[in-house]
Amino acid sequence: MVDGKPMDQAYQSALLSLLYQLADDDFILAYRGSEWLGLAPHIEEDVAFSSISQDSMGHAAMFYQLLSDLGEGDVNHLAHARPASVRKNAILLEMVNGPGHYLSKPRYDWAFAVVRNYFYVQAKKIRMESLKNSSYVPLANTALKVNMELYYHLLHWKTWFGQLMQAGGEARKRLEDAIKRVYADFEGVLSLGSLSKDLAAFKIIESEDILKEKWKLSMKPVFDSVHLSMPDRFGMQSGDGRKGEHTKDLEDALMTLSEVYQIDPAATW
Repeated sequence: MVDGKPMDQAYQSALLSLLYQLADDDFILAYRGSEWLGLAPHIEEDVAFSSISQDSMGHAAMFYQLLSDLGEGDVNHLAHARPASVRKNAILLEMVNGPGHYLSKPRYDWAFAVVRNYFYVQAKKIRMESLKNSSYVPLANTALKVNMELYYHLLHWKTWFGQLMQAGGEARKRLEDAIKRVYADFEGVLSLGSLSKDLAAFKIIESEDILKEKWKLSMKPVFDSVHLSMPDRFGMQSGDGRKGEHTKDLEDALMTLSEVYQIDPAATW
């Protein structure tokens, strides 16, 4: 029901497309964050990053629950059993934590983690602020809950970003390189998919252009404070995850994530 009226098919299709994006984005990035446990720069960051990743996985569960409430299936199935080809997360979020081979030291790039998480959480907060006024009330209520935790997530990554940029030398150089890598695929994060116009028309969320402009406006003072020019445009060079285009990184991650679930999908976890 929307405003006391039955939900029409076009509205539901647009709503489902957004919910899958929100759920899949948080699900895969939370997993990438969990991989840092024991490998973060210091023990306090191990605890902090683990807590943020746990929150993000909880947010994913909330969005999967909304999908389940709309008849899309069991929450655990939505999270663990869907193949990579139907996932709607942005490709940037599925990428391994750095270059190199699995569990080799070069694979874990802290600069990349800081920039990817900071830029993503800022975009996520802007979306949640918009969704608080969503025409779909259950989503608006969920956005209110999610948004309460994002203040701390955003403060955490903004602090890391500012300190490393202001440190100069190798730290700044690595962050600047990470910014280029993230920008190369950040269009995928900001995209609302093929039904973006319907989402705005139905007032489920503000338009993609408005949200993108809000992200730029929110980040410009941060870039100015560290004396760095913001790149002019975003890219989507690795493909469009909103269309189900993904990399082997996602396939490998899903194999690990679903290993226990696949042992007994009917079990209560």
